[in-house]
This record gives sequence, structure tokens and C-alpha cells, in this order.
Amino acid sequence: MIRLRMKDETSLEEFRDHVRGLIAAKIKPRDVTWSGPGDADLFGDAPPPDVKVPKFTVPGAYVDLARSVLCHRDPERFAHLYELLWRLLNEDRMLLAIFTDPLVYKLKQMEKAIRRDRHKMTAFVRFRSVEDNDGERFVAWFEPQHLILNNVSSFFVKRFANMRWTILTPDGTLDWDRSKLTFGPGVPKSQAPSEDALEEWWLSYYRSTFNPARVNPTMMRSEMPVRYWKNLPEAALIPGMLAQAEERAKAMIQAMPTAPRKATGFTLPPSTATAGSLAALKEQAQTCQRCPLFCNATQTVFGEGPDNSPVVFVGEQPGDQEDLAGQPFVGPAGQVFNKAALEAGIDRDRAYVTNAVKHFKFEPRGKRRIHKRPNNNEVEHCRWWLDRELNLIKPKLVVALGGTAARALTGKDVKITELRGKTIDYRGGPSILFTVHPSYLLRLPDEQSKRTEYAKFVHDLSQVTKLLPLAGKAA
Repeated sequence: MIRLRMKDETSLEEFRDHVRGLIAAKIKPRDVTWSGPGDADLFGDAPPPDVKVPKFTVPGAYVDLARSVLCHRDPERFAHLYELLWRLLNEDRMLLAIFTDPLVYKLKQMEKAIRRDRHKMTAFVRFRSVEDNDGERFVAWFEPQHLILNNVSSFFVKRFANMRWTILTPDGTLDWDRSKLTFGPGVPKSQAPSEDALEEWWLSYYRSTFNPARVNPTMMRSEMPVRYWKNLPEAALIPGMLAQAEERAKAMIQAMPTAPRKATGFTLPPSTATAGSLAALKEQAQTCQRCPLFCNATQTVFGEGPDNSPVVFVGEQPGDQEDLAGQPFVGPAGQVFNKAALEAGIDRDRAYVTNAVKHFKFEPRGKRRIHKRPNNNEVEHCRWWLDRELNLIKPKLVVALGGTAARALTGKDVKITELRGKTIDYRGGPSILFTVHPSYLLRLPDEQSKRTEYAKFVHDLSQVTKLLPLAGKAA
């Protein structure tokens, strides 16, 4: 009987060296026992005889399968993989295509479990900020079901290349210093930080994106299994939000139109559409059919703010929450804007906020409505309303939040990266200050980038207070 021990039980290279020796010595699968580095063996190791290894090839699909399955915790995985290799070489080279074969099916299920565990780790790792001798470091705790730490390490290095981070697990640790990845031994959860300064901001964002009308507890548990909840800060919010979901959904239904308006042909506003006040203009906009977007949006989302504001902030279009509420800048991006404006010294009550496009453009995806950027034709049609808003308000400064707003204000495509933070005079109208849309900050992949870009956004908005007397509360 041949007894083999894997010193690194997830190493494809070590496993390959073992099976080459077994194949060379013509050792059948039933004559081999396998063990991992921590397994006890009363009889000790008994390697195969040292013979010359003949050349042989295996399907590439087997190599990929073995690389994944070696990360599974099943102690029989080594034996199953060797048995499959033996049969591929001695029975049927097309065996991997026979999914009804019990051994192939079992290994495919193990491979599927690894893919799922990888996905859950990349989705549910939550970094927290800590300080060490070299400055800020982001530390996370995770409990994978399988031995996937090495397998998933490249994802985190690529995704968070500019951060210093550490991922702690019971099986081992990953440590990245922006240039080198280091593996270490496993640690207990007590060594992981419990919270940081950004956590409340994250919880606030999670609350704001929770839509009670789309609650499906079964699907939630499928995508976010209960076993992960104890390590997710937002999980503590879920029971309370589920308990309130029915009442909140009823309130939303009562507050919104019963169905989207249907198209009867696209028409321009009547000749009497020239309004003498923002209130009259807003009333006329509720029946706008200048472009197809009114067909599926819940309602027109017009601008809000004082009609004599010295500054107008122009975004792209209403989002899902704005479409339901009928108000601009109330969703996650709006909350980021409000926070940044406050830090920039802007009195939010004295500013007028609106969008280049007044209807929510989206793409249905299951029960969700995913934001879709308006095209140039839609921006041009809705520019009719934006021009009249500006004519009535007569602001001294207009802030373009993102590329769509910049096009609506200038009539041409501009590069925000080139004009960001700059102010220009355009066609004899109010000056235009260019910056990014706050939703851009929410899409950034890592916390360090979010911090950096958020600081730049606040700096851009601070230009407003240098040009206009907008600090402090209105009298």
C-alpha cells in the first residue's frame, strides 16, 4: 500500500509531482491512501518506488478542475482526483464530458462549491480602518467554508492594489503592502477590529438602498446566507428592516401613481407653456411628453430650492428613489452630495438642485430598476425645461455635476477630467463650475479611492463659497 502526505494540501504542483510518480509506477487508485499535513497516520508515509516518469498529457479541463477541487475540505478529494486521472489515462479520454458518471458528478459539485465560496468571500469581506506604524491599514475578518485563501488572493490584490490591507481567516492570513503579498498562519476572530469611523456611513448607505417593496427573504438568504451574517455589520439592520417592510411598502404605494403613464405620441409643450414662476413651470412639467422617457418613469422629478438662489446644481437624472419620491437628490448619491456640500460650507437651503433630465431612465433587471445613462437626444429634449429653470432663477453660478449635466449646459460633450474644478463663462449666461457627479464616488472599488475622490469633490464644491456668499444659514 502506498501512503502519501500532502504538505501543502492546496498545491497543484505538489499533487502533480505525487501523481506523476504513481502513474510511472502503475499504482492503481485502490492501492493509495492520502493524507493532509495535519492528519495522523499510524504507519507513516510510504512513497511509490523511484522509477523514471514517462511523458503523458491530460486534458486542460482536468488541470482546472484539480486546481479548484484541491481547495475543498473533503479529505477524499486527493483520492477522487487521482482516480479520475487514472481513468482518463487508462479508460476514456472523454470521461470529463460524461456528467452522469458518479465520480465526475461528485468532483464537478465540489468545483461548484469552491466557485460559490470564492464568490461569497469577494462579496462579503468588510474592511475596517486601523492605524499602525506605517499609517492607515484596512483589516477584514472572514470565515471561508473551504481552503480558498490562496485561490482568491489575486482578486483582492488586483481590486485593492493601492490599499494596505490584511485579510484574517481561521485558515491563514493575507497581507498586502501595495507591492508584496504575504501569507501567514490562521488567527482567531478576536484579533480582528470590531468597527471603525466609516461604519456608520456604510450603514446609512445600506439603509437608504433598502427597498421594502422588493423584499424577498428567501432570495436574500440565498444570496447572503445566514452563516455570514455575524461578520457583516449591515446584517444587524436586516431584521428590523424586514419587520417594517410591509408598512413602508404600503406607504410607498399610497404615495406614488398607480401606474406609469403610457405614450400617446411625443408632443412639445403648448404655446402657453411659458411660465412666470417655478411653481407654474413645475406644474407644466408633470405632463411633459417631449421624449419617450415619460412612458415608464413614475413621474416627472423637477428641481427644488429657492427661486432666487445664486447657485444651481445640475445633476444627470433622477434615480430609483427620486422617481418614487418625486424629489431630486434624495437617494444615496444625493446623500453624498448633501454631506459634501455641508463640509464645503454651502448652505443647502439656499441652493437650487435639479437634473439635466427630469425622468428616470432605467433598465429592468428582475425586480430591480437599474440606472441607464440618458442619450444625447433625450438630454437635448429635456434641455427645454432646464433653460427655463435657469431663466426664471437667474443664478450667478451653475455647477455641472458630471458629463451629462455639462452637455445640457454647454450643448456639447466635454471631458470632466479636464475641466473639473474650473469655472468658465459660457454664452453670456451664468458661470459654470464643473465637477463629478456624486454617484461616481459610490462606484469606486475601494475605500482609499473613495476617501481621496470625496476630498477632491468637497474641494470642488468649496469653490462655490469662494465665488458666492453661501456659507451659514439663510436669515
